[in-house]
Amino acid sequence: MEIASSVVPDDETAVEGVYTKVSWRLIPVLLLCYFAAYVDRINIGFAQASMSSDLKFSTAIFGLGGGIFFIGYLLFEVPSNLLMEKIGARKTLSRILILWGAISSAMMFVRTPESFYVLRFLLGVAEAGFFPGVILYLTYWFPARRRAKIVALFMTPVAFSGLLGGPLSGWILQNFDGVNGWAAWQWMFLIEGLPSILLGLAVMLILDDRPSDARWLDARERQILEQALVDDQHPASGHGDWRSLLVLLKNARIYVLTLIYFALVAGVITISFWIPAIIKSVFVGGTHVQIGWLTAIPYACGGIGMVLMGRHSDQTAERRWHCIASLLAGAIGIAALGAASHSLPMALVAMSLAAIGIFSGFATFWAAATQYLSATTLAAGLALVSSLGQLGGFVSPILIGSLKASTGSFAAGLYGIGAILLIGAVGMFCLPAPRVEATAVRVS
Repeated sequence: MEIASSVVPDDETAVEGVYTKVSWRLIPVLLLCYFAAYVDRINIGFAQASMSSDLKFSTAIFGLGGGIFFIGYLLFEVPSNLLMEKIGARKTLSRILILWGAISSAMMFVRTPESFYVLRFLLGVAEAGFFPGVILYLTYWFPARRRAKIVALFMTPVAFSGLLGGPLSGWILQNFDGVNGWAAWQWMFLIEGLPSILLGLAVMLILDDRPSDARWLDARERQILEQALVDDQHPASGHGDWRSLLVLLKNARIYVLTLIYFALVAGVITISFWIPAIIKSVFVGGTHVQIGWLTAIPYACGGIGMVLMGRHSDQTAERRWHCIASLLAGAIGIAALGAASHSLPMALVAMSLAAIGIFSGFATFWAAATQYLSATTLAAGLALVSSLGQLGGFVSPILIGSLKASTGSFAAGLYGIGAILLIGAVGMFCLPAPRVEATAVRVS
């Protein structure tokens, strides 16, 4: 085996050793950050029943509150990513973590629908730029051929937030009610918000902006990383600005990518926001802890599927068909969930298929998206696709919440989300195959 490189003649073992070292330095911190982010994002789904009882919030109010988060996210995501290009990833990610941890904890003070809407909007503002910022950050360290596996690994907290966060949230809700005179859902927001603040401080101490800043690498290791990005012919250039954004707005592909990401976000928010309520409606009489453990099942399946799909996509250097297959699996799973609303085993099978498809779609989509953008438009492009695609998170809870309120069933809304995922698959099919990576491993 050899790697195409005109300057650095290192063998495969040496190169793999450098990337292993980089991965162990960066990925654990990023995993913890994304885990904290997603727990803070989905815990509203577990708090829904208790808050509805205590505050008299309807399903429609929760749907609107769930969607308003993404309006704040949409408005501030592109500015956040462009600012990151100027001040660096370390300061940007630290600021995001500290702000969203504080706002998530402040959710314990919600008393009215208005205060609920305001804090959900501010949580979206605070978290804006985190995900595309990390995707951009990974392009500073990893060439395109390694990116699907790394993105899949980074995104495993989406699954583990439900796998671990579900039982944790259920345990808090079942055991903390009345402690210090607070409701259990107030304790849940406080306990699950504080780790984000601590992680924000840790990011400043552990992460480095680029390989050239990493004192834990020697000169040869830095050269290997930087040469791989040169050979890749697609590193982030550091020159993203509002002019690159204007160029992107004239490119039709950016709107297709946005449509695909819209579908994926609509799907993942359906899983994270509504699965606890759907399980509760099927498993009548289940305790908070039981619902938390049942919620963990589709997340576990989704996490395993995402890692395996990302790994296979890297091995075959193919993104587009992997993403199409994932979107189709997600569409079938979500639609099947609408038809299985009266059977707990069938509902769990449908949820698991949906989670596998949707989570896998994220990893392969972002690996492909970086190949459809030029070096000068990468930062703005990632942020633009991510921010506009977040509208899927606005539409999904409102669609399901309003239809549930009017029909008394989750089915109609789930069929709608399944159709959106199917449209996303068609969109990816209509795109040409992304260019072949210049640094693909070849057999000699």
